Amino acid sequence: YNLGSATRDPESARAHQAEVAHIGVKIAFAVPAPRIYPLSPSVLTTDEAIEVQGDRTSGEGEIVLIKTDDFYVGVGSDNTDRALEKVSLLWSKQACANVLAPKLWRFSEIAAHWDSCHLRSWVDGTLYQDVGVDKFLRPEDLLRIVGELAGSLPARDFAIFCGTYVSVDKTVRFGSGWRIELSDPVAKRTIAHDYRVDN
Repeated sequence: YNLGSATRDPESARAHQAEVAHIGVKIAFAVPAPRIYPLSPSVLTTDEAIEVQGDRTSGEGEIVLIKTDDFYVGVGSDNTDRALEKVSLLWSKQACANVLAPKLWRFSEIAAHWDSCHLRSWVDGTLYQDVGVDKFLRPEDLLRIVGELAGSLPARDFAIFCGTYVSVDKTVRFGSGWRIELSDPVAKRTIAHDYRVDN
């Protein structure tokens, strides 16, 4: 599942909505936030290179929730075809790989200090996003909310990409090299992943 506008303060999502509106993407505001885009599991990858169909694709750092034998958090990028996104948000996300860093943390180990964690992304070596996770709904709340909005969730074996936040310069960027990072300053550890986009 990919989410849109999963922030604690609904108004804080407006900047990203304006950011994508500037390139012609229309948000379905009639649908309650967070908006849910169900995707095929086939788009999920931990690869260091993905193939895309055009030069108007972009990534972004997102918190990722994974439910299997336990409840895990990680970081990912729902690389999106921005040209196709003008036609359909769902198709644009299904058209590209959703990249997941191949390392996860048990949420139980980080729950007490989760709000101190930080999310960043870079494109072609330039800082693109820089935001505390406290801007987003908490992972346990997202599980409940997505379950309510979607009607139900499987008992296990699913992933939720938790939406994104406005870039540092409020402009959607395109590039070939992306880096995503989730840092935990309390435990002094970081999950980071680099991937390349091949057109």
